[in-house]
Amino acid sequence: MDLQIALMLAQDGVVNGAIYALMALALVLVFSVTRVIFIPQGEFVAYAALAMAALQAGQAPKLVWLLIALAGMTLVVEAWRHMRGVRVDWASTGVWAVVIPALALALIWGVKPTSQLGQTLAVLALIIPMGPLLYRLAYRPLAHATVLILLIVSVALHGVLVGLGLYFFGAEGSRTAAYSDARWEIGGIPFTGQSLVVVGTVAILVAVMFVFFERSIIGKALRATAMNRVGARLMGIPTELSGDLSFALAALIGAVCGILIAPITTIYYDTGFIIGLKGFVAAIFGGLASYPLAVLGSLLVGQLESFSSFWASAFKEVLVFTLIIPVLWWRSLHTHHVEDEE
Repeated sequence: MDLQIALMLAQDGVVNGAIYALMALALVLVFSVTRVIFIPQGEFVAYAALAMAALQAGQAPKLVWLLIALAGMTLVVEAWRHMRGVRVDWASTGVWAVVIPALALALIWGVKPTSQLGQTLAVLALIIPMGPLLYRLAYRPLAHATVLILLIVSVALHGVLVGLGLYFFGAEGSRTAAYSDARWEIGGIPFTGQSLVVVGTVAILVAVMFVFFERSIIGKALRATAMNRVGARLMGIPTELSGDLSFALAALIGAVCGILIAPITTIYYDTGFIIGLKGFVAAIFGGLASYPLAVLGSLLVGQLESFSSFWASAFKEVLVFTLIIPVLWWRSLHTHHVEDEE
């Protein structure tokens, strides 16, 4: 390996690490607020990429039927809770189950966008409400369950969503048009415009999330919920709405990841699972609690994957996932055991 090859591999590692960083941030966010290890996070990636490919092929993605079904079931569940005397926030329910799904249907079935920007907005409107709807249907009824029970539910939900992905999109893979076809060569190292779009978008999104959590009232409420759910409830913070928002942000991040990587690699209905697992390995660096450490772990995972594909491509995935063992061992030595919250 010479310097030129090493720099090319490092560039690929940065691009991959940027995607894994977003996945890791989403996993840390959801776990911090709701204690859910959200295994189906990768399905948002695959759904967004394949929906974008369908729109660019001039077809309406069949995924809209899943959104309609989720919205309908959520409205039924909320109406049932209201009949039982449980207080229901109909404003937020209307946003997630009516307003945004209606916007997605209007864009996909009515406007039928042909521009890349319009298609991107349509995909985001299609994917984002799925996060809160899945939370309300699968996780909110088990809000006081143990982490193990929530993990089992995540595994089951992952299997269901992968099967639905196969049903809606088929087994064939798809790619989308790049946001930038520009190409440069600096010092013999090729650079593509799409790679810069990926890294730049991730950097902007991470910066926006930092400002959101540090400066906004809603972001501070999410941080308070993550630190102490009971204390947050005593201070008047609606923890159920915090769950909605954390899953909405996770769906947004997953959709952005899918849209960004679809022009770079062929996406299949189950591709998101591997991407999500690598994001989970990176999130473990931060103990599913630290955002900066999760980002650093993502860059390490990206570099390890890139260089191992050159030295031992047959064992690339093995080496990446084996990285979790020394990390868990190191954290077990430096982390005090904390009992699960009552």
